[in-house]
Amino acid sequence: MSLPLFLGSEIYRGSSYGDWHPLRVPRVSTVMDLARAMGWLPAAQYLTSPRAKPQALTIWHTPDYVAALERAEADQAVSEAVRARHGLGTVANPIYTEMFRRPATAAGASLLAGELLAQGGMIYHPGGGTHHGFPDRAGGFCYLNDPVLAILSLRRAGAARIAYVDIDAHHMDGVQHGLAGDPQSLLISVHEEKRWPFTGTLDDDGGGNCLNLPVPRGLNDTEMAAIRDRLILPALAAFAPDAIVLQCGADAVTEDPLSRLTLSNNAHWDVVRGLMALGCPRLLVLGGGGYNPWSVGRLWTGVWATLNGHEIPDRLPDTAEGVLRSLRWERPPQAGRIPPEHWFTTLRDARRPGQLRTEVADRLALLAQRPAARGIIPE
Repeated sequence: MSLPLFLGSEIYRGSSYGDWHPLRVPRVSTVMDLARAMGWLPAAQYLTSPRAKPQALTIWHTPDYVAALERAEADQAVSEAVRARHGLGTVANPIYTEMFRRPATAAGASLLAGELLAQGGMIYHPGGGTHHGFPDRAGGFCYLNDPVLAILSLRRAGAARIAYVDIDAHHMDGVQHGLAGDPQSLLISVHEEKRWPFTGTLDDDGGGNCLNLPVPRGLNDTEMAAIRDRLILPALAAFAPDAIVLQCGADAVTEDPLSRLTLSNNAHWDVVRGLMALGCPRLLVLGGGGYNPWSVGRLWTGVWATLNGHEIPDRLPDTAEGVLRSLRWERPPQAGRIPPEHWFTTLRDARRPGQLRTEVADRLALLAQRPAARGIIPE
């Protein structure tokens, strides 16, 4: 199999949702810089993401919404009617300079990934993973839904059965909206319970093809390993997909400000490694949530190392350490914290094991009995 490809863009470097928005922090650019500093991103493995043309987005998004998003960027303003209908110009989905170009770049990479994977391979697209977008509306920092666009592109390029796995701290509401009940798709979401968008309950099977696992706060590495080994990997093996899409949101780690889960980045890398071991011919790994620049940059760079089989050193070289020391995260005074030294000098967190709580084990046992967990999706 050919080496994995990294889809990136310089648009992420200078683009920000606003001074105090959670997505003001550098993320994709940090991964690009760290991977290059480690010698892990040669030119032959890097492709610049294209920007999706408006017409290409309408394979799932409505033409009216795409046009409204373009106009909002051009005018840097929206009417009250547009705000109410399309969710643009809100606190979560603000007006900013690249509000069409940036998500259209993420969408373009996901559409391209489907085409590039026609003959198989692995692609990493950390700028993707915007799983809260709806056909006619922005939601949860997501103006477009590039995971759905990736799945549609994969299908158009010949992948019949597609599995989507989402380990972001927040439920994949937009992806489920787009693919619920699709007999050729298996959707698995592991997310924090009682957290926005408050969807994806344990009894929500999305018409038979969704395995939703809401987890309690404090989820630890031991519990995530059980979820991987008792639910995710067996369900994928039974479904036997032609392609797997992993949304690898980085907001379920202890350091993230927008969840109350306590994973280390090892848990995410172990999921990636487990999916690779299944031998599926096509694997696309997307980014997603993650709002601490150091934890996101370290986690997502480790994902790229895992895909390539690179050994993660105990201590970073000076060039990589310099990338992490150059990061800034301006926060309100009451949220201030001096970054610990290991945020600068390492990629790997200390593992965070713990007890496998009864409530997690019971939910896993319940989901394992669902037809979808045994590869059976109703027509």
